[in-house]
Amino acid sequence: MNLCRRQFLHQAAGVVALPTLSRMAWAQAYPTRPITLVVPIAAGGALDTAARILAEKLQDKFRQPFVVENRPGAGATLGSSYVAKAKPDGYTLLLMEVSTVWARWLTRNTPFDVIDDFTPIAMFANAPLVLFAHPSFPANDIKELIAYSRTNPGKLSVGTSGVSTPHHLAAAWLNTAAKLEITHVPYRGAALALNDLLGGQIPLMWATPVAVMPFVEQGKVKVLGVATRQRISTLPEVATVVESGVQGFAVDIWLGIAAPAKVSPDVVARVGQAIREASELPDVQKRMSAVGLNGEYRDSSQFRELIISDHQKYGAVIREAGIKPE
Repeated sequence: MNLCRRQFLHQAAGVVALPTLSRMAWAQAYPTRPITLVVPIAAGGALDTAARILAEKLQDKFRQPFVVENRPGAGATLGSSYVAKAKPDGYTLLLMEVSTVWARWLTRNTPFDVIDDFTPIAMFANAPLVLFAHPSFPANDIKELIAYSRTNPGKLSVGTSGVSTPHHLAAAWLNTAAKLEITHVPYRGAALALNDLLGGQIPLMWATPVAVMPFVEQGKVKVLGVATRQRISTLPEVATVVESGVQGFAVDIWLGIAAPAKVSPDVVARVGQAIREASELPDVQKRMSAVGLNGEYRDSSQFRELIISDHQKYGAVIREAGIKPE
C-alpha cells in the first residue's frame, strides 16, 4: 500500500470515528451545568417534597445544581407541557406523576402526548390510596359499604383532594365498577377534606395514609379498604377493594422522572442509574416514608410500559364513568 493511500484511509477512519468520540466525550461530560427539575404542582406536600429529596441526592451525585422549579396549573398540565417542549438535552426534567397519564382524558386540548412527547427515565416511588370513613359510618369494610350504598342510593358522599386526582378516579371507578351512587365532593387539598371527615360533614374520604393514620389510631377515623393490588404493610389487616369483590380495581399513585422526547440514551442511562442509587439510600427511604411514599424503582423501559398501560386503563375507566374533559 503506498503512502498516499495509507494516509487517506487513516484520515477517513478518523472522520468516521469523530461522531462516536464526540458522543462519548459529551456523555462523560454531562452534566456540565445546572439541571432543572420541573414539578408541575405547587410547592409543599408529599410530591414536591419527594422531588426535593431526590434532587438533593442527584446534585450530590453529579456535582451540579438540581434546581426544583414549581410550575403548577391546569391540573399539572402546564409544567408537563413546558418540559415536553423543552430542548431534549437532559437539562430540563419532569417530576411525572400518575395524573399525567390521564390528562388527555380529563383536559380539553391537552398540550402534550404522554406517550410520544416524553422519554421516561425511571420511576422511583409510589403511595397507597385508602378509603377512610367517619367512625359513626355504619359500614366497616368495602363489602359492607357496597351493601349499604345500594340500599341508600344517592345518600352518601366521598371527599377527595380535588378533581382529576387519583382520589377522584378511585371514587368514580368504585361507583362504576360496583354500580354505586356515591356523590363526589372535591376539595382544594386533602387537609380540607380531612377536616370535614373529622367533623362529620362527609362520611367517606379517599386519601393517602400518612396524614390520616394518627386519627385512625385515636379512633377518630376508621379504614374501609385499600386501592392497591395487594395489601399494604402499614395496614395488613385491611382488605383491598379487589378482595372485596370489585374485580380489576387498582389505583396506583406513582412518581418518576421523565425528559423530553428524543433525549440521548446516555442521559437516560446516567440519570436512571443515579436515581436507582439514590432511591436505595436508607436516609432517602426514611424521608420518603415520612411523607407517605414507598420506594419502588422501575427503569426506563419498565416505566414506559407502566405509562402506556395506565394511559389505556384509566382512559377506559374515565369513559365508562362518564367523566367529560373540561
